[in-house]
Amino acid sequence: MKKFLLVSAFASVSMPALVLAGFGMATAPNSLAQAAPAAGGDQSTISIKDPAEFNAYNNATTQTDPKAKASASEAFLTQYPQSQVKKAVLEGLVNAYAQFDLAKTADAAKRLLQIDPNNLEAMYFVAVADKQQAGQAAASNPPDTAKQGQLLDDAAAMATKGLAATKPAEVKDDAWTKQKGTTDPAFYSILADDQLYAKKDLKAAVDAFRTELEYLGKNSPDASKSGPGLNDTLLLGQTYTQLTPPDMVNGVWFLARAENFAPANFKPVIDKQARYWYKRFHGKEDGFDAVLTAAATSIFPPPDFKIDPAPTPKDIADGVVASTPDLSTLALQDKEYILANASPANAEKLWAILKDQTTQVPGTVLAVSDDGSQLKIAVTDDAKADKKPDLTVNLKKPLTEKEKPVVGSDETNLIGTYDSYTQPTATAPAQIIMRDGELQAAAKKPVAHKPAAGHHTASH
Repeated sequence: MKKFLLVSAFASVSMPALVLAGFGMATAPNSLAQAAPAAGGDQSTISIKDPAEFNAYNNATTQTDPKAKASASEAFLTQYPQSQVKKAVLEGLVNAYAQFDLAKTADAAKRLLQIDPNNLEAMYFVAVADKQQAGQAAASNPPDTAKQGQLLDDAAAMATKGLAATKPAEVKDDAWTKQKGTTDPAFYSILADDQLYAKKDLKAAVDAFRTELEYLGKNSPDASKSGPGLNDTLLLGQTYTQLTPPDMVNGVWFLARAENFAPANFKPVIDKQARYWYKRFHGKEDGFDAVLTAAATSIFPPPDFKIDPAPTPKDIADGVVASTPDLSTLALQDKEYILANASPANAEKLWAILKDQTTQVPGTVLAVSDDGSQLKIAVTDDAKADKKPDLTVNLKKPLTEKEKPVVGSDETNLIGTYDSYTQPTATAPAQIIMRDGELQAAAKKPVAHKPAAGHHTASH
């Protein structure tokens, strides 16, 4: 269920999002249990005329073992389905099942919602159960994505109701605040999962995850360091990297945040993800450890947090021009890179040196004109990989059929004179046009001369 495929510019790797912790057996959160009215309410107001019913009720509500309490409560509800204390018994049943059986907890919670539609605890357990079952559907073999999507939609619908729930009159304001402080982050986590996996709306998932973490930051900051809060911190980081375009700065922050608090066995995998996105954005890994340290101190990045992006092709090309005293000494690939990417002023500066100069032109032959007067050559690695020529050589003398090089072969004996160049387009790389091209192998071979008297060749 929690899985992304990350495609690297440096390597293709599959990095699964890690389920650091889930709800597991969803017990009632402490603050929610503390804020909820005691099952049965004020027993001094309860008036059950039938002694047998009263005894059955007393037996159900006084059990201390969760399984015994669940059994006694179910027996009471079966025998007295219209009892005036049905709601109180159902509330006790929900909390009893929550200790050992989430599916039965959800069933009891649904029964409670039929008579108390505004019961926050019941809505919480139904939503959590649907989310957990969605995870099981996704983990089945083969994954049942249709069931997963429906369960997440159901969970999200219940979570939405839970977020809109109003305070019952019998619940005090501070108790209600504690309840909502516990349930609302869980509800936003469910909404985020629904957007992420069922609706495929990554932007909405990011918003829901952030809202969840904002609630945790206000009410219980440490909750983001473990359990569902930590898992959703990781998912938030991964989701940022999957946006179009990716938000790698926020992605790296939340991945680094998750790495800081992840169990030891998960840290290396999260570290690999975080460093991958950092390097993809920044160009190298320097500075990542500082981000890792900073992310340990705050759930969200500070307003002035930034990661410097890697140099653009223009930055690189202009930097080469500025740092190279003699531009004529550059390799042909570097010259092409500058002509294609540098500022107009720097491109013209290089071209002023190259214009009308004769040079050797090594590259891969991609096309030979029918009349043998022109060759299309791929010089740079990108041009060779894309099979798109980036250099055109107009020959001094048309080649005969016997002299024509084989298309796809590497040619190292070609020379030519720089004549003109064009900037790259969306469909074609930069083009250098050369004149007076010649295959040296086709020309007359130079005659070897003996060294003059007193002249010594360099020893090797």
